Amino acid sequence: MLKVVSALLLSSLLPVAHAAGSATSAPPSTKPSGAPIRIAMIDGLSGSFTNAGEAVVRNLQLAIDNINARGGIKLPDGRHALVFSTFDNKQGVEDSLTELKHVTDQHIPFVMQGNSSAVALALVEAINKHNQRVPDNRVLFLNYSAVDPSLTNEKCSYWHFRFDANADMRMNALTAVIKDDSHAKRVYLIGQDYSFGRQVAKSARSMLAAKRPDITIVGDELHPIGKIKDFSPYVAKIKASGADTIITGNWGNDLTLLIKAAKDAGLNTKFYTFYANALGAPAAIGDAGIGRVRAVAEWHPNAGGADSDAFYGSFRQRYPDPKDDYVHMRMHVMVNMLAAAIEKAGSTEAAAVAKALEGAQFRNSFYQASMRAADHQLIQPLYVSVMQKRSDGGLRFDNEGSGYGFKTERYFEPALTALPSSCKMPKPS
Repeated sequence: MLKVVSALLLSSLLPVAHAAGSATSAPPSTKPSGAPIRIAMIDGLSGSFTNAGEAVVRNLQLAIDNINARGGIKLPDGRHALVFSTFDNKQGVEDSLTELKHVTDQHIPFVMQGNSSAVALALVEAINKHNQRVPDNRVLFLNYSAVDPSLTNEKCSYWHFRFDANADMRMNALTAVIKDDSHAKRVYLIGQDYSFGRQVAKSARSMLAAKRPDITIVGDELHPIGKIKDFSPYVAKIKASGADTIITGNWGNDLTLLIKAAKDAGLNTKFYTFYANALGAPAAIGDAGIGRVRAVAEWHPNAGGADSDAFYGSFRQRYPDPKDDYVHMRMHVMVNMLAAAIEKAGSTEAAAVAKALEGAQFRNSFYQASMRAADHQLIQPLYVSVMQKRSDGGLRFDNEGSGYGFKTERYFEPALTALPSSCKMPKPS
């Protein structure tokens, strides 16, 4: 099965021609003719984090279009196209549960979400109950960026698969780099006040204590998520603390506005971040980030290699506007691994597809990953990259037309990113 999955994924990640914004048609013999296979995305498409939700839509839609352009999903009764529907949860838990009811009422078997661990935790609980109550309409939850570790530890579920590295995995990589940063002496922790932000701070404290006991934590701040428009009071506190290093898991506008306030205040610190490589952050940082701002991700445009460049080129061909330059390998791999699992299962039934996903592997010339069966956590590489100016040389690509991009500082192969799990997952009968 490894060769089949790899072949499907590699062909779906490489460039295809597009006409009028759509993927090219498959040959007549491979055109999908069966009932469409529906996928739902429940995430924020309005409010403070609209840009994050819209960016995910672009990634998922391109991955789905590429699969359909090659004939869709092959099942025993023929080929089926994937059809993508979005449901706006306004970044709220209650709205997410309402949208999930709409999804199950329409008998959509696959739900994708990621831009909030609080939402993901609520969806897992609701899907567990729904699948037990309505076994003939079960739902599988594919998570592209909700990284609270509990989702694949004490809150793990047979119906949930995470395709992003969890917060502990990301922090483990960042603190490995900080361990060797002799200039890091006084660290300030700042994050969003919800389950994910609290976990980032907890992980940072624990891992720094183990790897760099000489470091002093000079601040530990949580702020309301998506509500702060002016971060200058927070930056003033950071400045007064004498911090030389900031660690943050902030994402979306909460990250962009924090970094902009730091730049405006002339804050001369290093930033170790989860997400500083997208959604307006590079342009907001500007020259102040050169050699100072780091991000951790499973891949980035300057990771290297002809196939990596071709994958990125395919995305930019489809979405040439610089503001749309937000591409993450994990979202494309997630869609393609789902497609391969449906074909392996010969069915869209959630339990059968979940079984096919367990242990599934992917490898090509620039990326490899495996879905750990024990907790449904994708084990994949991680890159810690540092911000550079493209015009200074050494970068093939910048981010969002900003003139700034990221260069690999440390690469962690998949075996080095895996952490133990406490998951005790009941299997469905």
